Amino acid sequence: MTTRTLFPEIEWPTFALLLGCYGVWAVAVFWLASIWLPLAVIVAGVATAQHASLQHEAIHGHPTRIAWLNAALVAPALTLCIPYLRFRDTHLAHHHDESLTDPYDDPESNYLDPAVWRGLGAPLRAVLRFNNRLAGRLLIGPLVGQVMWMASDWRAMRRGDRAVLRGWMLHLPCAALVIWGVAVSPMPFWAYLIAVYIGHALIKIRTFLEHRAHDDAQGRTVIVEDRGPLAFLFLNNNLHVVHHAHPGVPWYRLPQLYRAARDGYLARNGGYRYGSYREVMRRHFWRAKDPVPHPLWRDQ
Repeated sequence: MTTRTLFPEIEWPTFALLLGCYGVWAVAVFWLASIWLPLAVIVAGVATAQHASLQHEAIHGHPTRIAWLNAALVAPALTLCIPYLRFRDTHLAHHHDESLTDPYDDPESNYLDPAVWRGLGAPLRAVLRFNNRLAGRLLIGPLVGQVMWMASDWRAMRRGDRAVLRGWMLHLPCAALVIWGVAVSPMPFWAYLIAVYIGHALIKIRTFLEHRAHDDAQGRTVIVEDRGPLAFLFLNNNLHVVHHAHPGVPWYRLPQLYRAARDGYLARNGGYRYGSYREVMRRHFWRAKDPVPHPLWRDQ
């Protein structure tokens, strides 16, 4: 009896990549850290970003058809501060395409209600404006995003939202496992925190312009036709409109779907396209893609 017969529902490319991700992380933390710490930090940061992409795959039903098993496979909290259950719940809410970019109904929106924006002080406005440039998203984006997310979850817990509380409580042993691993490794904990920040910053490249304000819900989601290392790190989510159209399709099949119907996808999203992440960086590293207050909410 073959392995394929014994485990017919396992998507082996995703499973193999997950094992490889943990292997690279372990090499960085337990071996490279004793040889050259700066390289170890960079490699651990890349592995952390890759793990976040794999958690995204698990949320969408990969590499098995068993939700609890997928969750268990990605449970070690390499990012330390992103509870998997909270990531799952907010991301699935984000997939209601009619609410994309809505400052209230889309948990992953980077826009604010203009009324909220008008009530902010000048220093905070300056921080958020800088965060709307790719340079800012890389430098301060992980901190800004984490603070805003944790503040929102804290308010939800104070209102008695047990799902949010459960997500954070189950996250604690997952984070503790990683902290213990780092504690018994040659990597200092402060260095691992830098690696985590690098991992979060890398993911911010992907999320920076995934969605835009647009009257048509289908026109809000981007295509970045990149086939380089960042596309692999993001597990082809640069082809984001394809993912939103087929959220259950595994990462390694998205490019084929896009190639087969490229014109259709670009018609679907109104031509919201970039040729590569190099183009994204050239156009938006120092220049904001759009304003912080939602530009279609001016009269609300």
